[in-house]
Amino acid sequence: MGEIVNCPRCGDLYMENAFRDVCAKCAKEEEQLYETVYKFLRQRENRAATIERVVEVTGVDEVLIHKWMKKGRLHAAHFPNLGYPCDRCGAIINKGKICGNCSNDIETDLKQIQREEAFAAEKVKHEKHTTYFAANKRN
Repeated sequence: MGEIVNCPRCGDLYMENAFRDVCAKCAKEEEQLYETVYKFLRQRENRAATIERVVEVTGVDEVLIHKWMKKGRLHAAHFPNLGYPCDRCGAIINKGKICGNCSNDIETDLKQIQREEAFAAEKVKHEKHTTYFAANKRN
């Protein structure tokens, strides 16, 4: 069941759900803006437009275009010059949530952590097998 929250765009109260992240009024406005952008991009000469050009011509906020690309409503295959920012570094990407560089950095960090954990486990294992000899003095 959804919670009653304030709309991030207009501040009105609405019932939050999995399908919308704004109130019904703002969702309707967003849908109209989407239609404007999609009509612009459907024209053959505009398919290669950059996001800056789309914002300039349609007046739609860049954040909304990024949102539609993330949700898959605008496909990078159809509009090759459009993209959205990587969640980690902000570089423009066409698919996924993070760019290739961030993905490689994360993999490198994970491998380093695995090596450190393996070293620590080996150290603990070695310490358990160390034998200590006590010198017993008899008089």
